[in-house]
Amino acid sequence: MHSDPIADMLTRIRNGQSARHSKVEIPGSKVKIELARILKEEGYVSNYRVANDENKQVLKVYLKYQGDHKPVITRLTRVSKPSRRVYVDSRNIPRVIGGMGICVLTTSQGVMTGRRAREKGVGGEVLCTVY
Repeated sequence: MHSDPIADMLTRIRNGQSARHSKVEIPGSKVKIELARILKEEGYVSNYRVANDENKQVLKVYLKYQGDHKPVITRLTRVSKPSRRVYVDSRNIPRVIGGMGICVLTTSQGVMTGRRAREKGVGGEVLCTVY
């Protein structure tokens, strides 16, 4: 059986928001930490922390809600999967809801938003879309 750690992270965030939790805990990795950093920079989560529990990294993502306890993230979708990778060049980076949302790519220069990858002129694997 093969697993998809990124999809697991996105599912934990979606489930945590639907249950109105203040934070979710996710097994840590470099890509997941970078994804959490981007979500914080773009204003989709309030914060994140990396903790070490018995030689294991744990990523704690603090979820963000609007005034009436409505989640800030409306939709969080995995694009590239282990069974079907999606690669794009800098000219074909998808625009999410006409620029209202973001897509996250992993490139040769690191994990970044689609907007930043377009500015740098690099393509890569589309991890997910958020709006």
